[in-house]
Amino acid sequence: MEYFKPLKKVDVTPFLKEIEENEDAWFFNTGRQDKVKVQRETQTISLRNAVKRTDLHINENQESEWSELAPKFPIATKFMEEVAEKMGGTLSRAVIVRLQPKGNVYLHIDDGAYYLIRHRLHLVIKSDQGSLMMSGGEKMLMREGELWLFDNRQHHQAINNSDNWRIHFIFDVLPNKYKELAKNPLHLDEVSKRLEKKAEPKEQ
Repeated sequence: MEYFKPLKKVDVTPFLKEIEENEDAWFFNTGRQDKVKVQRETQTISLRNAVKRTDLHINENQESEWSELAPKFPIATKFMEEVAEKMGGTLSRAVIVRLQPKGNVYLHIDDGAYYLIRHRLHLVIKSDQGSLMMSGGEKMLMREGELWLFDNRQHHQAINNSDNWRIHFIFDVLPNKYKELAKNPLHLDEVSKRLEKKAEPKEQ
């Protein structure tokens, strides 16, 4: 396997219970499925998002922050942070995603500086027939409770062949060795302020 790496088996029972207790969270923010065409058959609970930057494309935005929904998912967030720490890194963006029955995440690639220096992980929370994934021409059937390292910098897609929703944790880990690279440039407004300050005449 070139683009998939199994990491470990996990008891997903507490994660599934936490999700079921927060069913309304699926409808809190529909921006991902509404705006990203390849994700139109999914629903998403965002736990860590890119910081808001109007001057940066999201794929170039290095910094992330906890969402409003994160406090509702303490078991999930703790698990993701612990995985990141054990991998010698820190947690970046993190979502819970469900793919509709007979649905697809259509073929695409995640490019940009953000993805270039991070590892993408999938934990299968619920998948009746297994989660069929493809990356770089390789196919893999991921089973419930399996944590996988997945190369999203290749063209990839996902297929749900079952009659029920398929649920995954999807999260990114920033290796500690790349921490200094994972900083956004100053906002354009801040740059302008600094230039204006330097141009101000000094008091005599």
